[in-house]
Amino acid sequence: MSLADPHASGNYIVGVKRSIVGSKVINEAREYLGKIEDVIIDTRTDQVAYVILSFGGVMGIGDKHFAVPWKAIHYAPGEQCAVLNIDKDRLRNAPGFDKGNWPDMADPEFANRIREHYSGQAGAKGQAHRSGTSR
Repeated sequence: MSLADPHASGNYIVGVKRSIVGSKVINEAREYLGKIEDVIIDTRTDQVAYVILSFGGVMGIGDKHFAVPWKAIHYAPGEQCAVLNIDKDRLRNAPGFDKGNWPDMADPEFANRIREHYSGQAGAKGQAHRSGTSR
């Protein structure tokens, strides 16, 4: 099954479950940051708002979850990975949550904290180089 519109040049539509959820996330240094656990859609705008990244822990135990703005990552469908321009220490200090205790993602205070933390990365998507996963 092709995910591409036959009238468009290239694949620009991806299936969330088959392509994004479960994908590894790396940074520009190609360090493994975790994997995408879920995708959050803002139903007011019908746009992807966040991906939920799991990071840390061992074999899924003790890992922390992060809501990363969709605009802060570059998804490379051919490699089935996402690139997040952040180092591991900054990610460790990002606002996060436990697997069983999700925040209210519609809360404006939550959105502001997330936006502020990733503000250096949020504009980077449009500046990405077109060579694979590099920016």
